[in-house]
Amino acid sequence: MADSQHLDILFTAPHPDDLEIGMGGAIAKLVDLGYRVGMLHMTTGEPTPRGTLETRTAESKAAAEVLGVHFCETLDLPNRELMDGPPARYKVATVIRRHKPRILVGMAGRTPAASPDHYQAQLITEASRFYSQLTKWDDRFDGTEPHRVDHLVYRPVPIAAEVHQYHSTFVVDISDTIERKIEAVKCYKSQFDETRIERVINYIRGNAIAEGGRAGHAYGELYALPRVIGVSDMVAMLGDWKIPPPFDPKNPPK
Repeated sequence: MADSQHLDILFTAPHPDDLEIGMGGAIAKLVDLGYRVGMLHMTTGEPTPRGTLETRTAESKAAAEVLGVHFCETLDLPNRELMDGPPARYKVATVIRRHKPRILVGMAGRTPAASPDHYQAQLITEASRFYSQLTKWDDRFDGTEPHRVDHLVYRPVPIAAEVHQYHSTFVVDISDTIERKIEAVKCYKSQFDETRIERVINYIRGNAIAEGGRAGHAYGELYALPRVIGVSDMVAMLGDWKIPPPFDPKNPPK
């Protein structure tokens, strides 16, 4: 997980385990496809009722190794008090400027039944993408050079308070990586005892089945863009439609 090379795509979220639960399938899939993939946790996730700083650090490292990412970093922004503002934007934008991803992915949606950090992380991610390209401000970003991120991608939270209508959505087929996603989540043993991990796995599988089924996949993760998608080759984009059961018209039952 060397941090000296540029990334194709950077995933960011407020706490260790957020990325694994929400985006672990796509992260592993992109690694398998040969892309340089990074993970950024904005906070250590501590304090919590369970675990310690040392434990959470070891767990996040183990999860990153399961997913196979090339870069994983945890910032020291405050858990429970994470707020969008210049200090947080500078720190996240510095990572962006240092590793120069073409694509930036973050959580989206308010979660009043869970941590308010989730929504603040969305605002920080959006602002940091803009801050990363600003000139004549290098002193605020540890002397790194400006970098423009081509694409901002949202991972809508299934338990968000509001249902949003995005300009564009797509589903990543994670049928071949969902088990690695679950294995990465299981690395957080301090957070998920036997009862909790069973519920989390049910949550992961249930959402992946629902989101994947909309696109003809056994398991999927839904992503969204704040703009429409422009294409030059519609045929290549659409590809082959995998008809879900009970039967495929191209191969009708005999």
